[in-house]
Amino acid sequence: MELRRLGLVAYEEAWRLQNQLAGERRAGLIPDTLILLQHPHTYTIGRRGSRDHVYLTEAELSERGISCLEVDRGGDVTYHGPGQLVGYPILDLGISPDVGAYLRGLEQSLIDVLHDFGITAGRMEKYTGVWIGDEKIAAIGVKLAGGITTHGFALNVTTDLELFSHILPCGIPDKGVTSMERQLGRAPAMSAVEDAVIGRLEGQFAASSLKTARVA
Repeated sequence: MELRRLGLVAYEEAWRLQNQLAGERRAGLIPDTLILLQHPHTYTIGRRGSRDHVYLTEAELSERGISCLEVDRGGDVTYHGPGQLVGYPILDLGISPDVGAYLRGLEQSLIDVLHDFGITAGRMEKYTGVWIGDEKIAAIGVKLAGGITTHGFALNVTTDLELFSHILPCGIPDKGVTSMERQLGRAPAMSAVEDAVIGRLEGQFAASSLKTARVA
């Protein structure tokens, strides 16, 4: 799996890069690729989302320096910002991918990453993502087109959780959010979290049984 660790990148720039790499992956020009980065303050509204789930007006968003975009991933509204590790796997899952199995694979990878740091996390019935009790620590929203994945996951490492108070996170009214920093009582090194994510995702997907062969 080719790796790109990009640091802080504007959401729209990263979105364009994803689409470019997805086209190159579909054409067989690049191998499976993992993008790891952080975004400036951004709210994104997925295909099942609503602008009503962002409580700030356009003027208030501008005053706070927060972008708000409608995007083509699954899911509802979420927040991206500094201190949050965002991963965009650009994978070729073949001609008939199992989307549910792919989502479970992403979840398991992040559950294992959190275990590596001494944090016990898991799934919640009926909801996507990774949870600690009734608080979400990692959101997942993906797109598959022609068997190629884009978008991915957002893991709260040292994220300012106050920014979630201006939205209805993932469209779920009765659940909270948390972070690795809150769970550990200290700020883990982002580079160490990135390293753990790389290892766990490569282990999950490098020789994944999710992939189905393409017919030339």
